[in-house]
Order: sequence, then structure tokens, then C-alpha cells
Amino acid sequence: MEQTFIIIKPEAVRRGLVGEILRRFEAKGLTIARLELRQITEATAREHYAHHADKPFFPGLLRAITAGPSVLGVLEGPDCIRHVRNLAGATNPLEAQPGTIRGDFANELPYTIVHASDSPETAQAEIQRFFG
Repeated sequence: MEQTFIIIKPEAVRRGLVGEILRRFEAKGLTIARLELRQITEATAREHYAHHADKPFFPGLLRAITAGPSVLGVLEGPDCIRHVRNLAGATNPLEAQPGTIRGDFANELPYTIVHASDSPETAQAEIQRFFG
């Protein structure tokens, strides 16, 4: 059974979208294996986004992900990573298709509503980073 890691980001929590986002994952047939509401620290955010540290948008990413509590989760199911990425939609809200989470709810970068791991290796590293 494949697993993936998600973050329902602070702007989605603040806007009351957690239930709708989780409903979409469950409607696809994915199982919630773990779920936790937590404030992401700046240190953890820096580690999580280290691959973007040299980019000009890095400070905005840090501010967005640490702005309030996030819902961290592990989802599982067949081809879970691909399903979650498809449901999330394109990272840039202007490119995300209607019907996707970002297409329906995100307005601008870096406020992308959700994070979804992009590979089995990344998923396992992120699950370990956030859940130990």
C-alpha cells in the first residue's frame, strides 16, 4: 500500500477548508492513516523547503507555512501519490484546473492551500520529518 504526505496549509485551516479537502481525498478512495493539527516551526519549514532556499520566493514560503496551524497527514491507497497530486492540481493557482483543490481554492503564490509529496522517496522523508 503506497503512502504519501500532505500538509493542509494555514490559509486553508483559517478559511475552514480542512473538511472539504479531506473529503476529496476520501471520496477518491484514499485512507487517512494519520492526521494532526500542528504549528510548523521555522526550523522545520526551512528543512522542508531547503531545496528552494536559494530562490527569491523562499522567505514568502516560510512566512506562509508558519503563519498558523497546519493539518499534517499521511494518506494511503493504490497509486496514492499520483492521485493526491492530481487532486491537488498545479502548484501555481493560475494554472490549476477547476475541480482541483488549488484550482478551486487557491488564489496566489505562495498560498497554495496544500502540499503533496511528489515521489515515494520524498513521501517517506517527509513522513519521517514531521512524524518521526
